[in-house]
Amino acid sequence: MAAKLILQNTIADKSSMVGKKDTAGKSSIRRRAQSGFSLIEVVISMAILTTGLVSLLGVFGLAMATTQTSQDAMIAKQLANESYESIITARNTTQIDWDDIQNQGSTSCPITGAASCGIFLAPMEPIDNAGADGIYGTSDDAAAGEQTLQDPGADGVFLTADDLFIPLTGFQRQITISPLYDGNGNLISTVRSVTITVTYANPQTKLPQSYILNSYISEHQ
Repeated sequence: MAAKLILQNTIADKSSMVGKKDTAGKSSIRRRAQSGFSLIEVVISMAILTTGLVSLLGVFGLAMATTQTSQDAMIAKQLANESYESIITARNTTQIDWDDIQNQGSTSCPITGAASCGIFLAPMEPIDNAGADGIYGTSDDAAAGEQTLQDPGADGVFLTADDLFIPLTGFQRQITISPLYDGNGNLISTVRSVTITVTYANPQTKLPQSYILNSYISEHQ
């Protein structure tokens, strides 16, 4: 009987120890599951997140500046083409003669025989509207006021109430009309070189940028 009693007590003790181990294991697992991030981990995560956001904002800023640069380049191209087309139109409508299609002060005046001729201003000038003669780059432009760019507004339709008029204050234009010579140095009297330069400030570098249109104009259509 004594041996049997001792055996039962031993079994009971082992069962008790197993129960304690299981309870301790579950408690350890519970503590691990309930544990969160440490303060250092939170700080590091915030630093990484902040760095990523700053980089993203930099990309957005660069994209916006690039868009503005592209828009200014497009405006400069449009202004140069507009000036050249006005010269061609004036010639085709015989509004001006061949002597007039030169910079002011030119001494090559085969049509009129005058001492000097030409109606186009030589220096870099503000972007003004065409004056009474309807030709850009001549002396009467200043009286017509600064030229503006018309934007169709939110509705995307021109000539409605929400149209925006953007002044072209940051742009300048120069029209240079030069004589041409053949390989022997002889003047080609019926053709001239036309160079239209439009300058504007780059919104990223703040440095001047230029769009240059080179073409030719003939005395005859």
